[in-house]
Amino acid sequence: MSAHNHDHGHHHHSETSERRVALAMWLTGSFMLVEAFGGWWSGSLALIADAGHMLTDTGALALAWLAVRFARRPADGARSFGYHRAEILAAFLNGATMIALSVWIIFEAALRVVEPVDVAATPMLIVAIGGLAVNIVSFLLLHGAGDSLNMRGAAVHVLGDMLGSVAAVLAAIMILQSGWMPIDPILSVLVALLILRSAWSVTRDAAHILMEGTPDGLDPATIASDLLAHVKDLEDVHHVHAWSLGSSRPVATLHAKIADCGDADTAISAIKSRLGSQFGIAHATVQIEQGKCPDKDHGH
Repeated sequence: MSAHNHDHGHHHHSETSERRVALAMWLTGSFMLVEAFGGWWSGSLALIADAGHMLTDTGALALAWLAVRFARRPADGARSFGYHRAEILAAFLNGATMIALSVWIIFEAALRVVEPVDVAATPMLIVAIGGLAVNIVSFLLLHGAGDSLNMRGAAVHVLGDMLGSVAAVLAAIMILQSGWMPIDPILSVLVALLILRSAWSVTRDAAHILMEGTPDGLDPATIASDLLAHVKDLEDVHHVHAWSLGSSRPVATLHAKIADCGDADTAISAIKSRLGSQFGIAHATVQIEQGKCPDKDHGH
């Protein structure tokens, strides 16, 4: 296949993924409003909790959609690294909002266990079944949108929301069968804990990236040892820093001291090749030294 055909095929696949994610996002977001209204109308906290879970899914799908779009935008003078951090900032805000929502649902559920609230089970069941159907359609759309980490992450969110919809359906059926109202807040807590778990994970990971944290598997000492063992004429590696622009774009800077007989261009090429093949670092800035490090007294 020619390079032109390959690029055209990749661009077409990217546009197809973008359309599928956008459709799943609009489906989930629209029915989230229906479910929130249905929860308020029927008095079901489980439906409101599931609507909250759908809100996390809408946020996750929006991030997936943005990631596909922003990946095609080139860097510019104002953003020399590109737009990858927009995804991380949105993820942090989305996760923090969902943590607050989860805490509110759990608090409200505790009040309802003490003083049960009557729930209109029939409209609750109808809305919950509708939510389950929307989640199934969204999952099928994402399943055909590719196998990237981005798409798989979005699909996991929707799969989790299916469990929330199932919980709301079960609560409605049990209320219709037995009239036992506490089942609604009890199952809503289970859904809230699902939201809390995923929201905490997203918020923690986003905060780590925003704080320029070292990505998993990119320990500076390990990188230095590996380069010393595999790059010819390399005498020392120091001032190693690794961070990430986005969820899967690690970058690094380092100082490398080479032997007097070594060639700087050859060393840089070998170091960058090793960083890419062994650590997945596609962008690295390497400072070559053949004497005393000019930054010796400026930290690690």
